Amino acid sequence: MSKVVVLGGSGGIGSVATRALVALEAFDEVVVADLRADEAARVAASVGRDGGVRVSALAVDATSEASLAQALAGATVALNCVGPFYRFGPPVLAAALRARVDYVDVCDDLAPTRQMLELDGAAREAGVSALLGMGNSPGLANVFVRLCKDLLLDAVLEVDILHIHGGEPEEGPAVVKHRIHAMVNDIPLFLDGKFVTVRQLEPSGRAHVVESDFRHVGRYPVYPYPHPETITLPRFIPGLRRATNLGVIFPLSYFELTQEMVRVGACVETPLRVGDAEVVPLDFSVAHILGRRPELLRAAGVTGPAGCLKVVVSGQKAGKRQSYVFQLSSTSVGAGEGTGIPAAVGAAMMGRGKITAKGVFPPEAAVDPIEMMSLALSVSKKLGAGSSDSVLVESIDEAGAKKTLPLAF
Repeated sequence: MSKVVVLGGSGGIGSVATRALVALEAFDEVVVADLRADEAARVAASVGRDGGVRVSALAVDATSEASLAQALAGATVALNCVGPFYRFGPPVLAAALRARVDYVDVCDDLAPTRQMLELDGAAREAGVSALLGMGNSPGLANVFVRLCKDLLLDAVLEVDILHIHGGEPEEGPAVVKHRIHAMVNDIPLFLDGKFVTVRQLEPSGRAHVVESDFRHVGRYPVYPYPHPETITLPRFIPGLRRATNLGVIFPLSYFELTQEMVRVGACVETPLRVGDAEVVPLDFSVAHILGRRPELLRAAGVTGPAGCLKVVVSGQKAGKRQSYVFQLSSTSVGAGEGTGIPAAVGAAMMGRGKITAKGVFPPEAAVDPIEMMSLALSVSKKLGAGSSDSVLVESIDEAGAKKTLPLAF
């Protein structure tokens, strides 16, 4: 009996991953594990039985080694959707290694990615496969780069990853704190074969802001983001000279409100005394940002979720410069589907023995791009989260001529 445990399975990403795993029928049992036992039970009940897949719910506390050990006992694969990953990535992976359970996550934070990559030796010793960042960006972005390396280019030299999403029905405090975390911390970019460090709101970061057209979403400025592709791609794609990651949230008024709260120093964690109470500025700012969100969405005419991942890969083919542009876009779903579906596909591929490498690695190191993209598109259609029009792949030759490529997956 094969079993996948979806940690954080009742959250916005984990619940989508659960639905996708049931649709994929790669495991005999899907366990929705969450601190909120009632929510885990609700998600499990809403998915129900489908195609012989058993769905169950389990209460788990990701801060407790004993609780994690109990949740992972007898599992084939652990899919970690518990955020923020700078808090829960390394300890949950460590629990999977102790349990000798294969592991997949959607970590898009730099620091925990570095920490988890350092567990590569321990994972090899335990005979565990640990796939990091199998979401959208990172995740599908890395897989498309691998596709270009394997099939389309003789040499991959430059990778620019751009992403936008917004309009989700709701956002929680952890999402906003994660966004603030990206605005206040160092961001590595890989330029001309070496790493440089910038900060999103400082002149070093503003120098790299560009305008980009996103299919089905529109034209927006994108800002340096501390996603781990910029540190993993140079490590696993030989000869790479450039790797950047730029992103934004719409409507811009909402994103800019968050930036402004950071700029004025209202996102620090040192408590302030206000009258008879102590107030943590970060907590106030997050509450204020979320309080303004409905008004800002209405004013911008945003009526639902949308998003686009755009990956531009350039290099050499037969001695000539060649670029490929991949765009995955939606006007009906947001970050939950964009991240949860590829995470489920990564877990399913691992459960089916399609990812056999041992150790800790990012998607570009071990995921077959054709199978990954084929499964992701198939399950997206099944869940009503995508269609053949969701994906566009274009080639651009050294003269600038564009050509749309037929999808071969």
